Parts: sequence; structure tokens; C-alpha cells
Amino acid sequence: MAKISTFPALYNEALQINISKLKQWGYLEPGQIKSGTLNWSSNGNPTGSISISGNTHDEQPYIELDYKFRDEPRKYKIYFTSIRSNLNRGEIWYFICPQTKKRCRKLYSIGGYFLHRAAFRGCMYEIQTRSKYSRFLNKMLGCLDIDQYYEQIYKKHFKKSYAGKPTKKYLKITRQIQRAENISTRELERLLLR
Repeated sequence: MAKISTFPALYNEALQINISKLKQWGYLEPGQIKSGTLNWSSNGNPTGSISISGNTHDEQPYIELDYKFRDEPRKYKIYFTSIRSNLNRGEIWYFICPQTKKRCRKLYSIGGYFLHRAAFRGCMYEIQTRSKYSRFLNKMLGCLDIDQYYEQIYKKHFKKSYAGKPTKKYLKITRQIQRAENISTRELERLLLR
């Protein structure tokens, strides 16, 4: 008898709340209460919308989410915590997951609640559902897009060196460029015909 296939929920397709975006939109400014709406879309089609209220005025800052999941109203708070940056440039904000109590920078909605990824069982990232060979091909053929690597290197504030030494990111990108330049067409044909 054939095995029944399982199709895991994918983190990539789930609605997400990112702490960096909340900071960018002004929800983490100290001593304020701010309300708004978060909207998601895929290929121009709306996929979700929730009301959000951020409160950094209280001693324990939080956001309150208010939305409907399958016609069932949901309203709950997600608390924040922050730590000092190791660069002494302000604070780094984190969510505290309501279920796992873990600190995280991104919350996923699978099953109707926004939680840390460890709160879900059987979920995967899209890349984890691919075969080993498919991942290998993606890695090999993905490195052929040299333009994206040159764009990264020549961005306005990209640091090629720090304290006279090349940065790890710069070294990684230059290795990828070298690898892409060293792949021959014969090797590409061999990979694709495999």
C-alpha cells in the first residue's frame, strides 16, 4: 500500500509579523500608544489583515492583535522585551512568544495565532521540502546570477573591510562570484542531464 503523502504547513507561506518592520513603522517608539492595520498580499491579492495596537508607554511594552480567524474573533497581547545592543547603539527588541515564552524577532500565524516557530509541529521552510538533488541544483545554478552579487558589493553603504581586514560578508560574496565564474558550460550540461 502506498504511503499517504503529507503536505506540511510552510513558514514561507504563513502570515508573519516581523519586529524590524514594526520598528520601521514606529510601533516601538518609547512612551507611546499607536494603532493601525497590518495587511498582507500575495501577487497583488490580499491574503490577510489585522488591527494592531502598540503600547510602549506601560512598564511592560506590548502589541495587541485584533482579528478574525475563520469567523472567530481573536484578541490578545504579545509582550516585548529588549536588550542593549553590543555596539552600544540603542536596544534590540524581541517578541516574547505567548505560548513558548521564547524571544524571537518574527512571529508566524499557522492555526490562527501568531507564535514563535517552535510552537508548531510538522511545519517546514519551503527549501526543506525539496530533494537533496534539487537543493544542490539550486545552490549551483543560483550562484550563476553574478549580477546580484555585484549589486550587493556596490551598494551605497556596503562595508568591504573593517579595521583593515575584509569583512566575512565581502569574502563570502567574492567566493560566490569566483565559483560562478569557474563553472564551465560542460559542467552545467552534466548537472542538468543527470
